[in-house]
Amino acid sequence: METIRLIAHLAGKIGRPLNIMEVCGTHTVAIFKSGIKSILPENISLLSGPGCPVCVTSVEDIDRAIAYAIKEGQILATFGDMMRVPGSRLSLLQAKAEGAHIEVVYSPMDCIRLAQGYSDKRVIFFAAGFETTAPLAAATLYEAERLGVKNLLFYSVHKLVPPALKVLLDSEDVKIDGFILPGHVSAIIGSGPYQFIPTQYGVPCVISGFKADEILTSIYMLLKQIYDRRPAVEIQYASVVRPEGNEKALEFIERFFDASDSYWRGIGLLKASGLRLKGEWSHRDSEKAIPLKVESLPEPKGCQCGLVLRGIKSPPQCPLFAKTCTPQRPVGACMVSSEGSCAAYYKYSLPNSDKS
Repeated sequence: METIRLIAHLAGKIGRPLNIMEVCGTHTVAIFKSGIKSILPENISLLSGPGCPVCVTSVEDIDRAIAYAIKEGQILATFGDMMRVPGSRLSLLQAKAEGAHIEVVYSPMDCIRLAQGYSDKRVIFFAAGFETTAPLAAATLYEAERLGVKNLLFYSVHKLVPPALKVLLDSEDVKIDGFILPGHVSAIIGSGPYQFIPTQYGVPCVISGFKADEILTSIYMLLKQIYDRRPAVEIQYASVVRPEGNEKALEFIERFFDASDSYWRGIGLLKASGLRLKGEWSHRDSEKAIPLKVESLPEPKGCQCGLVLRGIKSPPQCPLFAKTCTPQRPVGACMVSSEGSCAAYYKYSLPNSDKS
């Protein structure tokens, strides 16, 4: 393939080792599934970043969601991929088995029908995800207001991608020579919010699609920036992503949410990296309407999920990986989600004999 030849040629001319981080969990899965790592030159290493929303949802957030669900007269609504994420003592799936009222929804709008069907109960939507899902949550709040559905509340643990990338760049734990930026998030926010990366840090970026040939093209574009010494934010995924993003979606986020400090599992508290409901919508904010004191335990001993999310370690370097931590019995959140780097590595890189 011509792109592979061009990558090998440029990588040879650059000469030095290069660390390229794919931020998005969907990219991580595509890279493993297509075997891209095995065909790259030896001096190019692909690192997985913190772009899996399930993986970065904190233990305390899971514990608080469970606390809502076990309270009489309340229902927790959540996406299915959150069900097995470990909390301090239980996952949502285990809490449901013990009697907590938890309903899986496939779209935030499903929460309106759920609230209408249980008009005598409070329904709390566990609103997780990145900039991709925040506009859908905002649109659901708008619709609940329009329809007068008063018993629907929101527990927002939405995360913002650019602040997390800044923390990675400020860290001295790993040198990142280029970012493969997430296509879905960028379809919402555009390329503007990433401009600080080449401007302040001199690190090239490419917003990529998810097919193998699109990812390879993005890697070539990054190498070209590195070789030419002209860091920028380029868009490979131009069929979906515009520089200005999705203006309507951004308007919804701006109308209903404020940026807030947020705790990322394995990384810590990051300033202005989350989304909370604006004050005028506080009557929809579960944390204000239902004050709870949650005491969470530390993350499981030995789990290296935080180091994996920051690109410092690869999944096999975790002592629990494929031993006490498997997709069937996950210890860390990176093994829970299908987009988690540990789950992807386990599924696509281990010999079949090791998957028992």
